[in-house]
Parts: sequence; C-alpha cells; structure tokens
Amino acid sequence: MPITPTDKIWFNGALIPWDEARIHVLTHSLHYGMGVFEGIRAYETDRGPAVFRLTEHMERLHDSAKIMMMQLPYSVDELVEATKLTVRASGLPSCYIRPIAFYGYGEMGLNTLPCSVDVAIACWPWGAYLGDDAVTKGVRMKVSSWTRHDHNSMPPLAKTTGNYVNSSLAKVEALKAGYDEAIMLNPLGFVSECTGENIFVGRGGVLITPPTSAGALRGITQDSVMTIAADLGFEVRVDDVSRSDLYVAEELFVCGTAAEVSAVNSVDDRPIPCPGPMTTAIADEYARTVRGKVDRYKDWLEHV
Repeated sequence: MPITPTDKIWFNGALIPWDEARIHVLTHSLHYGMGVFEGIRAYETDRGPAVFRLTEHMERLHDSAKIMMMQLPYSVDELVEATKLTVRASGLPSCYIRPIAFYGYGEMGLNTLPCSVDVAIACWPWGAYLGDDAVTKGVRMKVSSWTRHDHNSMPPLAKTTGNYVNSSLAKVEALKAGYDEAIMLNPLGFVSECTGENIFVGRGGVLITPPTSAGALRGITQDSVMTIAADLGFEVRVDDVSRSDLYVAEELFVCGTAAEVSAVNSVDDRPIPCPGPMTTAIADEYARTVRGKVDRYKDWLEHV
C-alpha cells in the first residue's frame, strides 16, 4: 500500500521534516538486515487518538534488540513518549506507527559490535492490511512453499528486518498465484503463522493458535484476541496445528496490528465457512476495544 507522508518523523531524539529522514547508502542494516521494528496503531477515541498497547510494543522492540545483541539508546519509557509526540505532531485522529532501530553508517562488515544504533518513529494513515472488508468477506490463503525459520537459524521471536525476507518471498508467491496471503509451515510441517499475522483455527467451538515453539511471533494482537475470546466465553488453546487442520476448520481467522482481525474464506482452494460466529464476535469486540468503547480493556489504550 502507498505511504501517505505526514509532517514529521522522530529520528534519534528529535522531530524532523518527513523528507529529511534519510540514511546513507552504506548504512549497515541496509546491507545485512540487522534491524528491529514494530507495527503499532493509534485509533480515534472519544478522548482523542490513543495508541493500542503501546508500552507492550516497545517492550517487545527491546526484547527483539536483546535477542539480536543490539543495545538501544532509548528506554521503553522514552520510546513511548517519543511515539506519543510523533502522533501528536501528525495531527491524525488514527494512524499506523512504525518504530525501527538499525545499525547506522560508519562501519561495514558482519561484526555489529562497533556499530552505532539509529532509531526512528514514523506514522501515517493506513487502512486494514488485508482489506477493509476482510472481516466479512474473508481472504484467500495458500500454504507457502517457503518454510518458516527454524529457531536455530533465524530467531523468529525477534521482530527483525532480515527475518521478513522469508515472509516477503511467501507473500509475493501467494499474490502472484492469485491468493491474498500465505500460511507458513515450520521445518516439522506444523503451521507457524502467516507472513505478518498470527492464525486461529476454529473447530468444535474451540479456537487453537500455534505456539511460539512452532516459529510464530509472540503477537500482541494475538494476546489481545485470546483475552477477548476467553472473556466472550470461547475456549482458546495454544497447540500445534497441522496443514490438514486448516482444510477442515469450521472457521479461520488471522490477526495482527496491520491486519487487525481478518476472516479466511479458503485455504489451498478448500472453502472455509466465512465469517464464522466466533470470528465475527471477536472482530466486533476487538474493533470496539481499540476505540475505547469497552471499559474492561481501557488500560490497553495509551492516549497521546
């Protein structure tokens, strides 16, 4: 999706004009993929823009950096305040937010230890990643020919720029084949996640989502959905999911900050009932939650 520029980007501690947020062609992370990032959303509420689970996102950014042995020059609290400043400066009632930390210009080679770390936060208007009607119409999925990373090859728990080469290959393969999104299996053949979303399989009134041991990212939206589902009275399990489980699912949905909650209408041309009753109920509650309309979840919102 095209990016709509806003006025300012937070870069290394200061707000600067959008067009001045530039890096050198020899920036280390551009060559080696050693960066960490987050995807966050701010939503319009009755009290103005509010960022959904902002602190948890910045904690995960720090966790990703720790896994990559990258020392971030800003604390979680400093990044939280920088994000609020960036959203306020944009003047947007709702937006997508992208914090990123990467090794900058000045050192080259695989040794990152001498490298400086740059940090930026940008925001812009962005609709639902898989389409605004994905929750009702559903999306077409295919199981990718590309395998999700093994834990001892690339750390899937780190939201690392280089990891998403794997996801991008799977995404483009799916799009060129006429599908909307890809589902990735781990080296043992179990379902891991989609290219940028966690997945939930519904059968017999139970929702199952793959564990992090299967190579899935520990999703913040996934955690939100599990809480909402349980509070709505649905049974939720974290367990291995096979490819065949997808084909016989009674309902199926994916979730993520960018995709929010999106129904799935088929996998490898096997139709899935869409949208399922659990999917609809959870998607509706999630949409109300992120906009500050559900009292029990208001602590998830950080107003700017």
